Amino acid sequence: MTSPDNLPEVPDAQVPETPAAQEPPVARLGMFGAHDSGDTSGYGGLVVRRAPQISTPRPYGSYFDEIVDALALDDAIERVVVDRGELTLHVKRERLVEVAQKLRDDPALRFELSTGVSGVHYPHLAGEELHVVMHLVSLTYNRRVRVEVSAPDSDPHIPSTVSVYPGHDWHERETYDFFGIIFDGHPALTRIMMPDDWDGHPQRKDYPLGGIPVEYRGATIPAPDQRRSYS
Repeated sequence: MTSPDNLPEVPDAQVPETPAAQEPPVARLGMFGAHDSGDTSGYGGLVVRRAPQISTPRPYGSYFDEIVDALALDDAIERVVVDRGELTLHVKRERLVEVAQKLRDDPALRFELSTGVSGVHYPHLAGEELHVVMHLVSLTYNRRVRVEVSAPDSDPHIPSTVSVYPGHDWHERETYDFFGIIFDGHPALTRIMMPDDWDGHPQRKDYPLGGIPVEYRGATIPAPDQRRSYS
C-alpha cells in the first residue's frame, strides 16, 4: 500500500512521537526524492523523515547562555537552537551584519574567525526556503557558534557579510552560484564554479537531476532515466 504521494507507508512503531504545535515529520523516498526517473544512487528504499523545527528554551547549558547574554540582541534573534552540543542562532536577515559585527568585535564574544558560508534549500519551508549558514569560532575563548539566516524563494536577498569577514567573498559567490541567493553589498557577486552563462543553481533541491549531455574522451553520459536503476 502506498500513501497519496506514492511513498510507502511506514509502520506506526517506526514513527517518532511529535510534540504538539510542531511540524509533523514528512517522509521522502530515496536519496534525492526524485519520482520522475530511476534511482541511480542505490538508496531507493531509503525513507528520510524531516525533523520538526525546534526552539530551545533557557537555560541553554554550557557557555551558550553567556554568548546570548553578551550578544544582547534578542530583538534580532528569531530563535535559538541547541542540538547535539551545538549552538545555532537564527538571525533576522536585516540584522545579520549587525549581529556578525558584534560577535566579532565585542570583548566578551570575540568570534574572530569564520570557517565559511554555505547555503541550504528547504522547499517545504514556505516563506523561508533559502538558508545561509555561517560557522564562527572564537580563538580567544575557544568557543563556536552557528549563525543561520533565511530568505524566501520570492525574495532571495541576504546582506553580504564580507565587510565583517573578508574571507566570505568566495564563499558567498559559491552560495550564490549553487543556490541563487543574492548577497546584497557583495563587491563582485559572480559565479565561481559554474560557467557564467549556466542556467539555474545546481544544489537547489528543485534542480533537475542530470539530463545534461556530457562528453568525456568521446563517451557520452546518459541521462538518469536511461541509466541502470537500483530501485
